[in-house]
Amino acid sequence: MNHTEKDKNFMREAIRLSRESVKNGGGLFGAVIVKNGKIIAGSANSVTQDNDPTAHAEVNTIRKACKKLDTFDLSGCTIYTSCEPCPMCLGAVYWARLDKMFYGNNKTDAKNIDFDDSFIYEEIELPIEKRSIPTIQICADEAILAFQDWKNSTKKIEY
Repeated sequence: MNHTEKDKNFMREAIRLSRESVKNGGGLFGAVIVKNGKIIAGSANSVTQDNDPTAHAEVNTIRKACKKLDTFDLSGCTIYTSCEPCPMCLGAVYWARLDKMFYGNNKTDAKNIDFDDSFIYEEIELPIEKRSIPTIQICADEAILAFQDWKNSTKKIEY
């Protein structure tokens, strides 16, 4: 995929955020989201500062961008992330409907410094009964009621 000098500058900002975070004792990942050629949100990983395992740079940045734009749909935006996203963040990128993603380091680079997500990818592929975290379906007949409520609702906002 082609990229421009502007793309490189946006990536450099994501990298700057990651390096600044490391210097301040935080996580080593950074991300920015751009719309119409302007950065609208940027953040670093704050897992340990926030005691929140979901506070990855991409998720933090998506949350900020959505709040700033007052929407859950980031169509028309591009994310620049200092490293290829983990499975959670990749899912968030797709759920946010970002148009494009650029990344710096790849998942092998991350694995080489002990940020290895391969076990999560492997777990996703396993049948539920073979996953390392016991996963048991219960109350399905009750849970389905919420889905029926959603399907029949005239107030829903689809996403």
